[in-house]
Order: sequence, then structure tokens, then C-alpha cells
Amino acid sequence: MPSKPVMLLTDPAHFEVSYTINPWMAPGAWAADPAGHRAAARRSFRALAAALRAAGARLEVMPGVAGLPDMVFPANAAVVLDGAVLVARFRHPERQGEEQHFKDQFRALMRRGFFDEVAQFPARCFQEGAGDCIWDARRGRFWAGYGQRSTRQAADEVAAFFGQEVTALELVSPRFYHLDVCFCPLGGGEILYYPPAFSPAALAAIRDSVAPHELIEATDEDAQRFNVNAVNIDDRVVMASASPRLVARLAERGYRVDEVDLRPFILSGGAAYCMTLRLDRRSSAAGALRRAAG
Repeated sequence: MPSKPVMLLTDPAHFEVSYTINPWMAPGAWAADPAGHRAAARRSFRALAAALRAAGARLEVMPGVAGLPDMVFPANAAVVLDGAVLVARFRHPERQGEEQHFKDQFRALMRRGFFDEVAQFPARCFQEGAGDCIWDARRGRFWAGYGQRSTRQAADEVAAFFGQEVTALELVSPRFYHLDVCFCPLGGGEILYYPPAFSPAALAAIRDSVAPHELIEATDEDAQRFNVNAVNIDDRVVMASASPRLVARLAERGYRVDEVDLRPFILSGGAAYCMTLRLDRRSSAAGALRRAAG
């Protein structure tokens, strides 16, 4: 029996929306009822954790830090594969303080046997973790977003560090500032994606690598609801509240959608995938051996 996937989450005790670094962030809406939003965020977090456990995940929950509200989105903290961690370099000063706390957490997990190596992207090479570098197990490659938060150089750093193929995809809209809000590989080989987020060259790269029948185009409504920012475990897809049409489209492909009300976190521009970081992801044995040989 395969082992349960292990995912890192961050306790939302210090979550709030107090600044604006993406077009979705609504500090004014948060300030209108901070106590109510904090209570709603705690409920949403518990519901997400329950949905992930029901889908088969084992969870590691780390504490947040006062003054660093976006630590609740650990997907942005690092790229993880084959027992190695490459820690992010955040573009915005508001998030740069997270880096040391996440490094400390990854080193603590390494002492517990989760990882063999913890490194970090070079200085001034901005890269925002699995939010902008998503492993596609079906195709044995990373897809790396750049142009909004992460630099193009970061894709080359990922390829060199992990010894894996990386396809760089330029993101052209500030509303889709990370790859994970517009691109979601699924276990059966399909990719749920939102075409307006990508440059023409990026769309060509996707369509050259993915068969037409495996591409599922998200609608404007799906993107607005943060449904592409989803967590897939086997045939389960955990996502923010979705339209019946999208749920039916995924059901036709054999997926069961578990919806969670994540509106407090969407006020900050994140949802289910942003709130998780998978710690045990493995490439093929051959890929792991390539990295060891390098």
C-alpha cells in the first residue's frame, strides 16, 4: 500500500490581510471585521485540514509568526523533490522575513528524517517555491512560472539542483502572479489551466507537451474562485468552493471534488494549493539517481 502523502501547513493564528502585494489582496475588507475574519480563517483552516486528511494526506502543522501573515501559504516557501529542499527567495520585502523561519522548519524536519539536504536559491534570484515550480509526475518534469514573482534564472537553478527537466512558462498578468493560481497538473495526466494567464510562447510550450484531450481550460469564473489553486491526491481534488459545472467536468474525468470555503484566504490571494507544501514528493527512481550522480 502506498504511503500517505505528507503536507506542511502553517497555523493561521497570525493570519491577516494587512498589505497589498497582489491584486486580490483586500486589507480594507479585512479591516472592516478583523475578529470575524480571523474566526472564519480558523474554521476554513480546520475544514481544509479535514478535507486533506479525508483525501489521504498526513499533515505537519508549523506555527506562524506575528507580523508575517502570509506564512499561512507554505507552498511559496520551497521547491521539494527526492528528499531535497530548495528554499525560496521572496521578491517583496513583506515576505522576505519568512525565509529564515521556513529554513528553520525544514532543518528541523531534516533532523527528523524527512530530508537529506536543505539549500536556498542564490541571492537576488527570486523564486517563490512550489507556487511557481510545480512537479508533473506524469511527464517527469517541473513547470516553472516566471515574470511576476520569480525570475527566469530560477528555472535553470531548479534544473541544476534537482537534475530534472524544467519547462519555463511566462506569466503575463499580475492577477495570476504565481503558477499555482493558473496551472494544476492532475494525477491522471490532465492539466487544469487558465490560458489568459500565459504568454503566447508559454501556451505553445504547454500545448506542445500536453495532448489536447488532457488539457482542461478553466473559465474566468473558475479562476476568480481560485479553483485552479487545488490539491490533487489520487482521484480526489481539494479546492475552494467551485461551480457545479467545474465539479461535473472533473467528475467526467474520474475525479471527486472536495470543496472547502476558503474565502478568508482568498482575501489574501491564496487558496488550497497555496496553503500546502508536499514534503514527500518523489520523482522516478531514475530521476533521483540522476540527481545523486550530479
